[in-house]
Amino acid sequence: MPDARTIFAAVDAHDIAAFDAMFADDGRFVFGNREPLVGREAVIAGNVAFFQLIRGLRHQLRNEWTVGADTIAETDVTYTRLDGKEVTVPAVSIWRVDDEGLIVDYRIFIDQAPLFAP
Repeated sequence: MPDARTIFAAVDAHDIAAFDAMFADDGRFVFGNREPLVGREAVIAGNVAFFQLIRGLRHQLRNEWTVGADTIAETDVTYTRLDGKEVTVPAVSIWRVDDEGLIVDYRIFIDQAPLFAP
């Protein structure tokens, strides 16, 4: 089962292969209020597209709770915008894994309005 540090290290490094390896073939990913992405191919395509909108990001893990197959992670996410400005926003990520430890459902609760504000 991937823990928060492993997941966020892959995301912060834009390591698509590592992130992809954590997902079940039929995994579901919901980012904020966007439409769900279903299947590894869609999840990866969505993340690649998002990475093109930013220069970088880093997660600071505040808390992590795991109960059975479910994990909740509270973070502060610092985005580096394409113009070089940094914006930090709070976020909560929740994921569930299957019996093989692969992510079957991943949800991110975040307000990205400050990231895209002028």
